[in-house]
Amino acid sequence: MKLRTLAMCCLAVVAAGPASAGVIRGALHVPATARVAAVVPNPYPGRAASMPDVAPTIHGLPVDAVVSIDRVPVSVESTLALASGPVPQMAQKDQAFVPRVLAVTAGAAVDFPNLDPIFHNVFSVSPVKRFDLGKYPRGHSRRLTFGKVGLVQVYCDIHANMAGFILVLPNHAFTRPDAGGAFVLPELPSGSYALTIWHPDLPEVHRSVEVPDGGDVRIDISY
Repeated sequence: MKLRTLAMCCLAVVAAGPASAGVIRGALHVPATARVAAVVPNPYPGRAASMPDVAPTIHGLPVDAVVSIDRVPVSVESTLALASGPVPQMAQKDQAFVPRVLAVTAGAAVDFPNLDPIFHNVFSVSPVKRFDLGKYPRGHSRRLTFGKVGLVQVYCDIHANMAGFILVLPNHAFTRPDAGGAFVLPELPSGSYALTIWHPDLPEVHRSVEVPDGGDVRIDISY
């Protein structure tokens, strides 16, 4: 009888598990007028180290946003951390940092491979992480660990048009919108959460979100 009661309790817990969690999903709406092609003149015109016909960087793209939850339960963070993928990278490709925006958690390492047929440099003077990886050619890479939460702006001292952003976050409850602005955050237990949307070209947005028992919640942000 005791075994049967215990089994029924376990089944009840398993059945109730998914009902107490939900997903925050939504969309980031950016007007076409906010999407601007930015061209920075190359400081070394005509040098062999400069690639011809470099495409301008488009500012204001939804895909450059980072949607994150400020704080999550320790158990949730442990689960999300176990599911994290390979070492993230910010490549130097077509005389640009790709991706332009990279989100990582504090303590994560980032690879900086050079995929161009020219030399590049990676450096930052951001207070969160000051570094200079020096100049290195195609096929080479450098790895760096980011231990402090905050924004790190990355540049190349050879090519003034190159700029990237590494947003170091306190937990793994974050995501990036797709090209159309749609985003889905990892599953979270029911409760109240503080959501932040950061973008290098647009104002930062903060919202309070309530995840209900056994249901999803949608939040749309329009600039």
